[in-house]
Amino acid sequence: MTRPATPRKPRAASQARIGSILTAARELLVSEGVDSLSIYSVAERAQIPPSSVYHFFASVPALLEALTADVHAAFRATLLEPVAHDSLRDWRDLSRVLEVRMLTIYNNDAAARQLILAQHGLAEVNQADHRHDIELGQLLQAVFARHFHLPVLPDDVDVFALAMELSDRVYARSMQLHEQITPRLAQEALRVFDAYLGLYLPPCLAKRPSEL
Repeated sequence: MTRPATPRKPRAASQARIGSILTAARELLVSEGVDSLSIYSVAERAQIPPSSVYHFFASVPALLEALTADVHAAFRATLLEPVAHDSLRDWRDLSRVLEVRMLTIYNNDAAARQLILAQHGLAEVNQADHRHDIELGQLLQAVFARHFHLPVLPDDVDVFALAMELSDRVYARSMQLHEQITPRLAQEALRVFDAYLGLYLPPCLAKRPSEL
């Protein structure tokens, strides 16, 4: 029986080159914004020929999609960090812990704010963000299920993904108005997150005796 081919990881030299390209793109994104980003400006910042950038990324949207994937990898990592089960009184305590973690990523990463919260109008990036949100929503639901007995949720709506996207809209509004996520609107984002989940989770959701 023929085994399916396993995709090979990029060689160390290629991984290093990709890393330098993404670092340069991230720096330009933060300092100059999406509109001024080009393959040539990234190549100049990375001090490599433009052809080397094109070798790995055929276009600026491809670069931005890769950066978006990096941001969502950070979100996944923070959702996978342990939560003190005994400290949770109800499911809103868990939502607060996780939402604060994700807010911290936004506050510490200007590129994340530019990519996900800014109004850049790039369909490719928005579509990539939505795909990653679905994955994050599934992970978020799994985290909740480890600590609480979840009710049966609809299978035609990504409840947890939508909750995250709604809170992101509040963050985006704060960026539009204040060029930062203000504490007041960060609080509102958490309220929106909880309010939407509260349509599907009862106020007194049974907590598991111990984390799964």
